[in-house]
Amino acid sequence: MFEKVLIANRGEIALRIIRACREMGISTVAIHSTADSNAMHVRMADESVCIGPPAIPQSYLNIPAIIAACEITGAEAIHPGYGFLSENARFAEIVKEHGITFIGPTSEHIRMMGDKITAIQAVKAVGIPTVPGSGGAVEDKDAAQVAARIGYPVLIKATAGGGGRGMRVAQTAADLALALSTARAEAKAAFGNDQVYMEKYLQKPRHIEIQVLADSQGHVIHLGERDCSLQRRHQKVWEEAGSPALNAQQRNDIGRVVTKALSKLGYLGAGTIEFLFEDGEFYFIEMNTRLQVEHPVTEAITGIDIVREQIRIAAGGALELHQSDVTFSGHAIECRINAENPFTFQPSPGTITQFHVPGGLGVRFDSAVYSGYRIPPYYDSMAGKLIVHARNRNECLLRLRRALDELVVGGIETTIPLFQHLVREKDIIDGEYNIHWLEQYLARLKAEKT
Repeated sequence: MFEKVLIANRGEIALRIIRACREMGISTVAIHSTADSNAMHVRMADESVCIGPPAIPQSYLNIPAIIAACEITGAEAIHPGYGFLSENARFAEIVKEHGITFIGPTSEHIRMMGDKITAIQAVKAVGIPTVPGSGGAVEDKDAAQVAARIGYPVLIKATAGGGGRGMRVAQTAADLALALSTARAEAKAAFGNDQVYMEKYLQKPRHIEIQVLADSQGHVIHLGERDCSLQRRHQKVWEEAGSPALNAQQRNDIGRVVTKALSKLGYLGAGTIEFLFEDGEFYFIEMNTRLQVEHPVTEAITGIDIVREQIRIAAGGALELHQSDVTFSGHAIECRINAENPFTFQPSPGTITQFHVPGGLGVRFDSAVYSGYRIPPYYDSMAGKLIVHARNRNECLLRLRRALDELVVGGIETTIPLFQHLVREKDIIDGEYNIHWLEQYLARLKAEKT
C-alpha cells in the first residue's frame, strides 16, 4: 500500500480523498493555488504545496508543478479526483513516466473513452447498446444524408469534451445547417476541436449510469445504477440510487452487459458507463473514466467505499468482493448545493456568514466550506453535496425535505430553495421525470413570474 498520496484537486472531493486515505493509514499532500491558501483541504492534509496563482491553467492544470510537488514531498501516487486533470490521458502518462502511480485507469482507456466516436466504437464492439447514429465524425457535405438516414430529430455532439458544450438539436432538415455550425463553433471554443457526430435524438429518456470497479486481475463488478435525469443544460443537479424507472431485472441485465464488456476491454479502476434509457432500452452515451461527483449515493446503498477501492486497486490489490457479495439497501438521493441563484443559476461567490449542516440518521453533507470561508470566483460554484439515505424512496424524500429545511448557508445565494421546491413536486415524488423535466419546470416558473 502507498505511504503517501498527493491529491491533484481541491474542494470537497479533495477532502473526500483525504478522509479515505486517513482511514487507510496513508499520509496526504494537498496542492493549492494562492486563492486556496485557507481552504479546508489544505488544512486537513498532512502536507501542502502551493503550485501557482488562482488561474486554473497556472495552478490545478499545471502539470510540471504537480509533478514537482510529488517529487519534493515523496508522494508515491496521485489521485486526480474529478474534473481538472482526472480524464487527461497525457497527464496519466506523465505521472507514470516519473515513476508515480496514477490512481485511475490506464492512459489508453482514458484516451479511448475521451473521444466520443472511439468510445462508441469500442463499447459497441464489446456488446454495449448504442444510440443509432453516424458511427463517426460528420462532414457538412454529408450531414443532410446522414440525418435523413438516422431520422429527425437528430442530436449533433462534439467528439471531444462533454458537459453539454458543442451539443445542438436539429428538429427538422431546415434546422440542420445552423445546428451544425453552432455545435462546431462551441466545440472549437471549448475543446480546440470542431469535429462533431450525429445521433438519434431521444424524446423523453432517463439518464441512467452504472458504477463499476475493476482490478488488475481481470475481475469486474458493478455497484448498481444512479438516475441523473434531473439536469439543467446537461449538468446534473439531483441524483438517485437506485432509479425509480428500473426494476431489479433491468438492473441485473444491464449490469451483466457492462461488467462483461469492461472485462473484455481490460479496464482498470473505477468507472461509470452512462446511458439514455427509454421504452425499456439502454443506449450508451459515454464513459467517465474517473470518480463521479455523485458517487456517495452508490456508497450509501452498497456500503462500499469507492475511493478506498480506487486506491487499493491502484496499489495492485484485488477486489475483495464478488458480484454476488454486492447488495443494495434502501434508497439514496444527492442534491448539489451550489453558490448560485436557485432559479437563474447566476454564480454567487462571496463570504459564508452562517453555516449549519443537518444531521440525524442517514444524512451526509460533503463540503469544504465553513463559516467565514470566502468562495472564490475562479472555480466551480459547488458549496457542498447533501446526501440522504433511507429504507425506501418515500422515506428518503421525507428525510431530504427535513434535511434541506435544516441546512443553512448564509451570506451567499445557494440552490437550496430550488431543492426545497423540487422535493415537494408531484412528478418528483412519483418518480415521473426525464432529462428535459427540470428545464421545462424552470421555464414554467419563469413564465409565471413575468
